Amino acid sequence: MIAIAGGGPNGLMLACELALAGERPVVLERLTERSQEPKANGMVGQVVRLLHQRGLLRRLGGGDVPFRAPGFFFGMLPLDLSGLEDNPLTILPVPQRRLEQVLEERALELGVEIRRGHEVAGLTQHDRGVDVEVTGPQGKYALNAEFLVGADGGRSTVRKLAGIDFPGVSTEKGVNRAAHVTLPGLVDGQLEVPGFGRIPPGVHTRTEHGVFLHIELEPGKPLVVTIEWDAVDDGPMTLDDLRQSVRRVLGADVPIGPPAGDGPHLLRRLSGGNSRIAEKYRSGRVFLIGDAAHVHSANGGPGLNLGLQEAANLGWKLAAHRQGWAPEDLLDTYETERRPAAERVVMHTQAQSALAGPGPEVTALREFFAELMTKVDVAGHIALTMAGSDIRYRTGTDHPLAGRFLPDIGEIGGLRDARPVLLDFARNTALKDIADGWRDRVDVVELAWDERLADVVLVRPDGYVAWAGDGVLSGLREELAAWFGRPRTLTAVS
Repeated sequence: MIAIAGGGPNGLMLACELALAGERPVVLERLTERSQEPKANGMVGQVVRLLHQRGLLRRLGGGDVPFRAPGFFFGMLPLDLSGLEDNPLTILPVPQRRLEQVLEERALELGVEIRRGHEVAGLTQHDRGVDVEVTGPQGKYALNAEFLVGADGGRSTVRKLAGIDFPGVSTEKGVNRAAHVTLPGLVDGQLEVPGFGRIPPGVHTRTEHGVFLHIELEPGKPLVVTIEWDAVDDGPMTLDDLRQSVRRVLGADVPIGPPAGDGPHLLRRLSGGNSRIAEKYRSGRVFLIGDAAHVHSANGGPGLNLGLQEAANLGWKLAAHRQGWAPEDLLDTYETERRPAAERVVMHTQAQSALAGPGPEVTALREFFAELMTKVDVAGHIALTMAGSDIRYRTGTDHPLAGRFLPDIGEIGGLRDARPVLLDFARNTALKDIADGWRDRVDVVELAWDERLADVVLVRPDGYVAWAGDGVLSGLREELAAWFGRPRTLTAVS
């Protein structure tokens, strides 16, 4: 059995991945019910395509095809993506509480056991697994698991109990305030501020004192955000606190009223920030995913993109180990593949924070950077970075597709169930004979596609291409064995 500490999006996604692979994980979540606190407002990048592969995009309100953003922002500067031939920046505006609801419903459909009001209090590792001490509504009890995964957030108890350091940098500078409000001064979506002018929605307005933003991510729920570089966190967060912050940033008053309609409504203040990556993602039979493994600023919404892809990466590998067909070093590839992705996110979020900072020298840098961002190749590079599509895993072939996330070609049988698939675009007669030894683990799918990617493409359960080839199939057997173990032995029937 595999135990997962944390029933947020990352823990629930991992539970779904394990269940699809034939495992029955147990999720330990300290909250007695799903949090209704407003958190992330959507997902950005490759994770949207991953959810599409799993058949969850439609359930989340994203339609039948991932939406590619014609524009976004970087460092609070507008990023025009309309000129890109192949725009990688897919987005899905959905509140995190809705994402958690859908993932929990899916996990329960798949037979996952979710224990609410239960949290990890201690752990002891041994050769056969992990003895987990759990505190639940009826007191403490012991749970024996073959593996324990910490998906329990930036203050991860599992990470601390496993003795994994969390190096990085912290700052106490800056205060971020955000709240759902009513804005009587809106005219055709733009905010009329006497003494300042009109401020369009979704645009970061930077002054010498901070940043102001208003946007309506949910119908009827305007959101106002301020960032003050030199402010201090003093007293409880109130709407009046936000009003005073807006005045300091804009030098003008904005009529802000209490939010209308049903909640939950956001009223939040955050001070300072952290950029940290765990010293290692694994200690024996304990693994970390999501914020337990890394924390960073929220610039560009990279958190769920990272965490949910980590769940997809780790899930099939743990299941393969449990089921006895995993190659010897398969579990080690979790960290070697996903740590570079976290390092890239920390890098670009820190760069964005620097671009959004105070001072005339930063203003000059922003002007110069805004010029660069008008160039299509620069915009494309930034979009790839923010989507997480700049990551390429190591494989045994140099085909352009190998090591990258599968381009979007719609929902595919096999990938919907988190199984490896061999996509046959050329009706190659030799393919099924080659794949026969792995048919208990790998599905062969024939596809007719106008612009086929290659003759044959081997796709891992997490959506990444392990091998691709045109014409000859040399090297395919080796890659099948490298990722999915030895072929089964065929026993002759007399």
